[in-house]
Amino acid sequence: MSSLSNTPNAANNLQTAVPLTLVSGGSYRQREAHIAARIARDQASNTGSAFIAVLLEGLPEGDLLLDNSVQLHLQRIAPGCFCCIGNLTMRVSLNRALRQRPQRVYLGVASSEHLDNLRLTLQQAPYDQLLTTEESVSL
Repeated sequence: MSSLSNTPNAANNLQTAVPLTLVSGGSYRQREAHIAARIARDQASNTGSAFIAVLLEGLPEGDLLLDNSVQLHLQRIAPGCFCCIGNLTMRVSLNRALRQRPQRVYLGVASSEHLDNLRLTLQQAPYDQLLTTEESVSL
């Protein structure tokens, strides 16, 4: 499987760094609800036509608040610490989402225990050119 970093001119294809909001802690339901509320707020403002990518770690609880649509790429990722499993699952999922050229990315992770390691990964190539961490929210 090819990675985004192996894609010729990956940074040029996206042209500008995509804003990333990192949401951590709380239950899966809380992370999904927080992201859904943020998306609804953005849609109510002038950024409503933006294509958004959401990666949510964990198992859904009850009714799903988010679903794939024309404006939303949603990937639910099985629970497991991203940095402890070598970041492979996160990298593959994030690369797939970035290939769709979202205007914003939300990354919801279960544990805030290893956020420093996750941030370090996001600050390294190719993500240092593709993403800009705009906000971190701990629930």
